[in-house]
Amino acid sequence: MSDKPNGELLGWRVLETATLYSDARFSVRRDRLQLPDGNEGVYTYPVKHGAVFILPITPAGELVLIRQYRYIVDAWLWEIPAGSTHDFDGDDYRELVRRELWEEIGGQAEAVYPLGRTFAAPGFTTIRVFGYLALGVNLTGTNHPENTEFIEIHPTPIPDALDLLRTGEHTSAIDAYFVLQQEPLLRAIHSCVIRGRSFRDVADNALNGSTQ
Repeated sequence: MSDKPNGELLGWRVLETATLYSDARFSVRRDRLQLPDGNEGVYTYPVKHGAVFILPITPAGELVLIRQYRYIVDAWLWEIPAGSTHDFDGDDYRELVRRELWEEIGGQAEAVYPLGRTFAAPGFTTIRVFGYLALGVNLTGTNHPENTEFIEIHPTPIPDALDLLRTGEHTSAIDAYFVLQQEPLLRAIHSCVIRGRSFRDVADNALNGSTQ
């Protein structure tokens, strides 16, 4: 049975599949296909585990951004905290979110809300990304990064965080997807902050109380 049922319905027939490389985080797969017009084609692509991307909000209503050195592109980049699902069992990633907050920013969240999912680059890889909002994130002052992670922690007022995306200084496309998807909620949280009001109810109402 094909693992591409929608493609099969369209007439994409898998003739041969090979795994060119594999480790704990991802594999590289090559499919030789017969296309709907009868011609043959080849797709070679990374098959990757998922990832969680997190919007951490401090009790003061700041969005915690990080600047992280990325070896592959040899650059320091603005990002939101994130982590791979490759070493996590189960489909509810909220505990993974809490672990990633502790590792990357030394943060502990009072509540975690799922924001939905998206594909990172569906023309290139299978990876699916899951977004989360974390509220009441208290920063302990010490993070616990992996040995390949070089991270600066930047609690940032929400309007300033949005400006970093709009001016192109914050360039991560997946970050932009979740931050701009949640821009109305983030602005509502900021509005509560400047009025000296609690913003927990705002998030509960906007996200239907789907928290842990």
